[in-house]
Amino acid sequence: MLGVLALAFAGEAQAQTLDSALAQAYRSNPELNSQRAALRAVDENVPQALSGYRPRINATADVGNQSLTTKTWTSTTPPRTLQTNRDALNPTGYGVSLSQTVYNGGQTTNRVRQAEAQVIQARETLRNTEQNILLDGVTAFMNVLRDTAIVKLRQQSLAAFEEQLRATRDRFQVGEVTRTDVAQAEARLAGAQSLLLAANARLQTSRAQYRQVIGSEPGKLVPGRPVDKLLPASLDAAVATGLSRHPAIEAAKNGADAALLQVKVAEGSLLPVVTLEANYLRRFEGSSQLEDSMTAQVVGRLTVPIYQGGSEYSTIRQAKETLGQKRLDVDVSREQVRAAVVQSWGDLQAAKAQIEAEQAQVRANEIALEGVKEEARVGQRTTLDVLNAQTDLVNSQVALVTAQRDRVVASYSVLSGIGGLSAKQLGLNVQEYDDTVHYRQVRDAWIGVRTPDGK
Repeated sequence: MLGVLALAFAGEAQAQTLDSALAQAYRSNPELNSQRAALRAVDENVPQALSGYRPRINATADVGNQSLTTKTWTSTTPPRTLQTNRDALNPTGYGVSLSQTVYNGGQTTNRVRQAEAQVIQARETLRNTEQNILLDGVTAFMNVLRDTAIVKLRQQSLAAFEEQLRATRDRFQVGEVTRTDVAQAEARLAGAQSLLLAANARLQTSRAQYRQVIGSEPGKLVPGRPVDKLLPASLDAAVATGLSRHPAIEAAKNGADAALLQVKVAEGSLLPVVTLEANYLRRFEGSSQLEDSMTAQVVGRLTVPIYQGGSEYSTIRQAKETLGQKRLDVDVSREQVRAAVVQSWGDLQAAKAQIEAEQAQVRANEIALEGVKEEARVGQRTTLDVLNAQTDLVNSQVALVTAQRDRVVASYSVLSGIGGLSAKQLGLNVQEYDDTVHYRQVRDAWIGVRTPDGK
């Protein structure tokens, strides 16, 4: 099936396979690594939410200087004198306060559940990004293969037209053909040169896209093969599989769950709040003699919100509208997955049929070209007939290369559509990224500013 592509790369040792290229993209693609970092940032939402269960402790200290001047009359009747007294005070003190929320309308509980839903959503988003990067890698790899093969075909075609032009000029010199035949050969040669330039430009674009996705310049590439063995047996099965496990749908579902919990958090602001507060304060004040005072208290406090300007009601309504949007996003994701699976499945079936047709056409055009050349030698065919036969052969070979590329890419597209395009599923020789390691490291962390990797 991959005959033309294989011939284009025959004899190239130590070539890079599609799996090794995908493994490299899995390790080093910046977009994928960026999404992994985004997931690690979302993991921190959970310890932030859990902090609502923990006490808040503050320490205070103060020191200052206070000057007190007092003026008094020595008598109420004359003769009187004004007496001035000056005192210098140095008030100092320190204290510790502790506050523990006992009940806040379930806001802390719902915030924790919301943060956990956001973590799962971010993990599914990462899975979807991984699928997209791997599919981009397959596309870039196969595009380089296709365009390299087309360039070689165009070079062969150009050489054939150059040879045909030399033969036609020789025959023109001896009067076997007319000037028209020479002009036709020259025109086809110029067209072949133009097509070769366009093919080279397209190859450079494909190489740049390969560098962007895979992370290195493409070298010698081994023709990729489809992954039919990983695909469902029918379109209906493929659609059902995609709707049941595609990460984009799972991410949307968890986004809706997080939005529902946000409604509950907002509604909790209307409920009473119970806190336990403890304070310890020690003061040192005086001038010639220090005055030492100490205060300690433990207080249970109940706060009942009655009216706070109406913003909390608006927040609740806003959260409900967001919830409605997120639920609609789930339906949107389902339809997008369904459409993607149907389209990629159709592309796959079309590419299979096209390969068979193009292979038959290439074989027929090869026979036709040889026959037209023989007939032209004995004068039964014109130069134009030979040129047309050569053009038909090259065009069919290019179409076959394109169909072979489409066949491989479409099979991976189906696998991506059903949510199964992953390093693990493909069996890539790469250490799989564990998206739970960082979560476990930070979930119950009470203190510390360094990330688990030491930053």
